[in-house]
Amino acid sequence: MTATAVLHETTAIGFVKIRVSNLERSLAFYQNVVGLQVLRRHGREAEMTADGQRVLLNLREIEHPQVLSRKGAGLFHFAILLPDRPSLGLVLRNLIDSEMEIGQGDHLVSEALYIQDPDNNGIELYRDRPRDTWQRDSAGDYVMTTDPVDVDGLLAASEGLAWKGLPAGTVIGHVHFHVGDLAEAKKFYVDALGFEPTTHYGNSALFISAGGYHHHMGLNIWAGQGAPATPDNAPGIDYFTLQLPGVHEVEAVALRVREAGYPVTDTADGVILTDPWNVGIHLTVQHQKQ
Repeated sequence: MTATAVLHETTAIGFVKIRVSNLERSLAFYQNVVGLQVLRRHGREAEMTADGQRVLLNLREIEHPQVLSRKGAGLFHFAILLPDRPSLGLVLRNLIDSEMEIGQGDHLVSEALYIQDPDNNGIELYRDRPRDTWQRDSAGDYVMTTDPVDVDGLLAASEGLAWKGLPAGTVIGHVHFHVGDLAEAKKFYVDALGFEPTTHYGNSALFISAGGYHHHMGLNIWAGQGAPATPDNAPGIDYFTLQLPGVHEVEAVALRVREAGYPVTDTADGVILTDPWNVGIHLTVQHQKQ
């Protein structure tokens, strides 16, 4: 039997494009609370960055936004990865100063803070522990949990440092989605796209990655089995970019996904995939201009 093809080990998330109901309100939030900078604005959209060069977040204002009574399949959160612990400590200080409601979890592989933007789009801000400290269980899954974060330790790590927004070296570490069916999500993201499973949470969630990372993507059915896709006129995610090391890898992934029967669109800007819940994945070549 031929082994299932997998994504190249250097594969990474590039940027995330989300829908918001009020661009000005969201720009104020993402600058003052999260710590991003505006890189470019055009019409009802804005691109945001941490280092003044690399796009991490694209905001798109939707007209006549729909207010949902419950979550559908789509964005659970996108996760901003900080380069070190003092940087996460500074983020925590700013969130406290901003009087944000903050969720938190020590996942053993990482320390994470959770907030929501004004449209209830989920955001994780986290830092990784060194990879050589990550442990696997007897089944080969990474050992992850949700313990209380050492808040005092984070504050101590950033003592005396000045908040100047998110630092250079900040990236999008992973994305996490509600899906309508975990088996179908695995069929698309693992069997066709080429991610590899890293952690299973019973029958309710699956974490997957490329190159042995703890996860580039989380998939869960916490919005309910059979949850429908979030409408295009409601806040949520349009797409994320998946950075591959070369054109040949892009072509190989596109071919696998097409042969598996999923939508693949070739455009002048690259290849666009669409998952079963209408989340877009734009395949890009690493280091090319975004």
